[in-house]
Amino acid sequence: MNLKHHFSSVLLCCISMSFAQEVAIDTVYIFDSQLKNSKKFQKISTLNEEDLLKNTANISDVLRFQSSVYIKENGRGAVSSPSFRGTTAQQTAFIWNGINVNSIFLGQGDINNLNLLGYDQLEVKSGGGSVIYGSGAIGGSIHMNNELAFNKGFNTTLFSEFGSFNTFNSFLKSSYSDEKLSVKVSGNFVKSDNDYDVPEKNYTNLNGEYDNRNFNLGAAYRINSKNTISWQTQIYNGVQHYPIFSESVTKTKYIADTFRSLVNWNFHTEKVQNIFRLAYLEDEFQYFSNINKAKSSGGSAKIYLAKNDFNYILNEKLAFNFIGEYQLNKGQGFQSGITNVERNAGSIAGLVRWNPSQKVNFEAGLKKDFVEAIETPVLYSFSGKVNVNNWYSLIFNASKNFRFPSFNDLYWQPGGNLDLKSETSLQADLGNRFQYKNFKLNVTPFYINIENMIRWLPNSGGIWSPSNINNVESYGLESQLDFVKDFGKNNAKFSLGYIYTNSKNVETNRFLSYVPKNKIFGNASYRYDFIEIYAQGMFNGLTFTSEDEKLGSALKSYFVMNAGLHIKILKHYQIGFKANNLFDQIYETTAYFPLPKRNYAANLLINF
Repeated sequence: MNLKHHFSSVLLCCISMSFAQEVAIDTVYIFDSQLKNSKKFQKISTLNEEDLLKNTANISDVLRFQSSVYIKENGRGAVSSPSFRGTTAQQTAFIWNGINVNSIFLGQGDINNLNLLGYDQLEVKSGGGSVIYGSGAIGGSIHMNNELAFNKGFNTTLFSEFGSFNTFNSFLKSSYSDEKLSVKVSGNFVKSDNDYDVPEKNYTNLNGEYDNRNFNLGAAYRINSKNTISWQTQIYNGVQHYPIFSESVTKTKYIADTFRSLVNWNFHTEKVQNIFRLAYLEDEFQYFSNINKAKSSGGSAKIYLAKNDFNYILNEKLAFNFIGEYQLNKGQGFQSGITNVERNAGSIAGLVRWNPSQKVNFEAGLKKDFVEAIETPVLYSFSGKVNVNNWYSLIFNASKNFRFPSFNDLYWQPGGNLDLKSETSLQADLGNRFQYKNFKLNVTPFYINIENMIRWLPNSGGIWSPSNINNVESYGLESQLDFVKDFGKNNAKFSLGYIYTNSKNVETNRFLSYVPKNKIFGNASYRYDFIEIYAQGMFNGLTFTSEDEKLGSALKSYFVMNAGLHIKILKHYQIGFKANNLFDQIYETTAYFPLPKRNYAANLLINF
C-alpha cells in the first residue's frame, strides 16, 4: 500500500491550485444513477454533509441516531455491523458509488472500517435490492456516494474536531469545476485513545485505540453534450485495537487497507442513456493476536469488475433498462486455510418502467446471476406507486433476493463448507406516504421470509462450521414523520422514526438475537441566522443476545440523547460544540461492551 499512499500525497498537493471565481451551480454528477429510480418506490433516507457533521465519531453513530438501522458495536470504534428489518449484517449491502463492495471474505462490511467523512452523502434504503445491487441486498443497502458538480468554481472546506478520550477528527476537501471539467480531492484523518470508563459496570475500554485515514480523488470531463467520462478513487488505511477486559489479557489489533478505483463512461441522448463502468477493488487485512508479534492471520482480495447499464426510453410512458455485469474475484489468505482462490461471477438483468399516467407508476425487474460452482436462483422485483390524491400515495414492493456464500463460508479451514446453498428471501412491503404542508409521514409495514440462512455453529467435532440450517420469518413496521419550515432567517427541522420488528427462527419459534423489537429515533434542529441548535435521541427496546430468549443476558432498553450547537462567527468560519449521551446513560449494543457515558467534542469548520 506504500505506493498508494505516495499516490495520495502527490495528489493532495494539487488542492493548492487556484482557479476561477465561483459561478452559478450547473449540474451534479452522481455515480449511482439507479438510486434515483428507487426513490420513487422505496423509502430512502438521505444524509448530506450537514447531517454527517452532527455525528462525526463514525458511521455507526450516524446510522444509530439518524436512521432505522440497528447497529451492533463491540465498543466505540470497534467492530460494528448494521442490520435492517430483522435480518443480519451479511444481508446488508454496502454500495460505493453504485457498485457492491461487501467483503468477498466475510460477505459483509465493518462500518467502523469506513471513514465517515470520505463521502459526500450517505443514503439508507430499506428492503430488498438484489436485482439492481446484487448479493447481500436482502434487508437493505447503505449507499456511500461521492458527487461531482459542474460549473461551480473553486471551493475548499476544512473541518477539525477535538473530543473526549483524546479524539481528533479532521478533513480537507477541495473542488474545482467549470462547464467541461470537475475535480474534487479530499483527505481525512481520525485518531482516538478511546480509553473511556463506565464505573457502574467496572469497565474500562482497555486497548480500544484506533486511527484511520482516507483519501479520495474524483474527476469528470464532458467530452461533448452526449458523453461524459468520470473517475472515482479511494484509498483507506485503518488500525483498530480490540478492547480487552483486563491488563493481563494479551492485546490484539486489526489493520485494514482498501483501494477502490471506478471509471464511468456516460452516454446519453433524448432516447438512450448508457453507463459503462470499469472498477478495480482491493482489500487487505491483517490480524495480530499479539500486537507485539507478527500477524497471526490475514488475507487480500482483488475484484475486477465490468458493468453496463443501458436505458432506452421508448416514450414518456415506457422505458427499458438492461444491466450486465462481470466480476473476477481473487482471494489469498494467510493462516486461514485459504490459499489462492478465484471465482467468476456475472449477471444479466432487465427492468421495465411503465408510467401510464402522472399518478400511476410501475417497475418490474428480472435477474439471473451466474456464480462459479454455486447455484443461484432467478430473482425478480415488482413495484407500483399510485398517487391517490395530492396528499397521499400508496406504494407496493415485492421481490426475491439472495446472498451467495463468501470465501470464508466456503474455504476457511478448519470448517469451510463447499456444499453451501445461497440464502434466498421473499419479501413485500406496502408504503403509505402522506404529505400536508410542511409535514411528511411514511408508514411501511413489511414482511420477509428467508430460506437457507447460513449459520456458523459448532459441528459434531466441536469445530465451527457454516451450514444452511435456518428459515427466518420477519415482519414489522417502519414509520417516519418529517417537518421542515423556513421563515425569514429561521429554519426548523424535525424528524421522528419508529420501527417495530418481529423476527423469528421458524424452526424454534424464538426471536433472533440482536434484533430489538422496538427502536425510536428523533432529530430536531432550529437555526436563526448565524446560530443553530440541535438535539438527537434514540430509544432501543429489550434485545436478546442469545437464541434461547434468556432475559438474564438480554440487553436492557435504553434512551440516549445528544445535543449541540453551531455558530457562524465570520462569513466563512463556523464553530461547534456537542455533548454526547447527555443523560449519562449506561448502555450496550453488544453484550459486555458498554458504550461511552457523557462526553464532549468541539469543532471548527471553514468554507472558502
